[in-house]
Amino acid sequence: MTADPHSASPDTSPEEFWDNFYSAEDRVWSGKPNAALVRETAGLTPGSALDLGCGEGADAVWLARQGWRVTAVDVSQVALDRAAGHAASEGVGDHIEWQRHDLSESFPAGTFDLVSAHFFHSRLELPRDQILRTAAAAVAPGGVLLITGHAAFPSWVPDPDPEFHFPTPEEVLAGLDLADGEWDVLVSDVHVENMTAPDGQPATRTDNTLKVRRH
Repeated sequence: MTADPHSASPDTSPEEFWDNFYSAEDRVWSGKPNAALVRETAGLTPGSALDLGCGEGADAVWLARQGWRVTAVDVSQVALDRAAGHAASEGVGDHIEWQRHDLSESFPAGTFDLVSAHFFHSRLELPRDQILRTAAAAVAPGGVLLITGHAAFPSWVPDPDPEFHFPTPEEVLAGLDLADGEWDVLVSDVHVENMTAPDGQPATRTDNTLKVRRH
């Protein structure tokens, strides 16, 4: 049975939930990097990158192909194993370190020139603001924190949950609680992405992006 990310029993651990989610299909995502990652890293000098919630590894693989040394993190070992296979097939396996973390409990050590968190949403309880503040602390001087999230349900959802709140870029920035005078906001916007719905028809999804640089 396909795992439904909109429901889980209260005693299901994040690792179990997401392992079940990824085990339900041979491949869940497209295998292509997120458009915002490609767009917002253009012009950055490759260095060390941290990919939070890497899933099946498309962003990590793309970054490695651009010359980044990537630490890629997910709570699901199933996803990490699949991602490692993708990286090996693309010839960049030695440029990526895969780490399993429940980010509410542990976080990769070190600092990074790029910290990337794309679509870091969960129907399970998740201390999102706390994790993103830890992510900001992991940005090296001169480095960039890039956060992309959904701003609304995709166009193909017929009856979206009116109680579900997607944070705005301004709310994400406020939640980071960044020190005054130590960061520059480079991008804070909402944008529409063209995509294909599950039934193969053209569709759209509204997302938002926050990009900040540490001095």
